[in-house]
Amino acid sequence: MIETERLYLRLMKESDTDDMLGIFNEPKLMKAFGFESFSREQMIRWVSRNLQYQEKYGYGLFSVILKSNGKLIGDCGLECTTFEGNECIEIGYDFSSVYWNQGYATEAASAVRDFSINDLNIDSRLLCSFIRKINAPSIRVSQKIGMKKTKEYSQNGIEYYLYQFPPP
Repeated sequence: MIETERLYLRLMKESDTDDMLGIFNEPKLMKAFGFESFSREQMIRWVSRNLQYQEKYGYGLFSVILKSNGKLIGDCGLECTTFEGNECIEIGYDFSSVYWNQGYATEAASAVRDFSINDLNIDSRLLCSFIRKINAPSIRVSQKIGMKKTKEYSQNGIEYYLYQFPPP
C-alpha cells in the first residue's frame, strides 16, 4: 500500500467494481475518454484485466481511497506498454469528478512516480503519460509531477500528447 497525506493507494480488488462503475459513468470523466459510459460488463472486464495485470507485475492501477472517510475516489497507477516500438510504463489516473481540482490526482500521481522509482527501481525515463490534447486537467497533473510534453501524435483520429520525465 502507498500512503500520502490524504490518500491510501492499494491494489485493486474485485469488490471495487461497483465503485469504479459509478466513477466511470460520470459524464465529465467519460468526456475525457470519448465514451458515453461503461456498462457493468465492461467494468467487470476492466477490473478483471487490472487484477490479472497486478497478478503478473505486482502493481497496476491502484484504488485510491480517501483517508478521511474510506471512500474509493478513483484509480492511479502504472501499466507497461510500448510507444513507437519503445518500452514505457504509463502513469495513469481516473478520479470521480466530485474530487477534481482538489489536488488528489497530483498527490496520487506523485506518490506513484516515487513508488515506481524508489521501490520498483524503474528508470524515470521509462515513465510516460498519454493524454488527449483536450484533457487540460491531466496535462496539468503531468506537468505538476515533473513531466514534459515530448511529442504530439494522432491515433484513431484522436489527438494526443506524450508526456515524459526529462533525463536526470
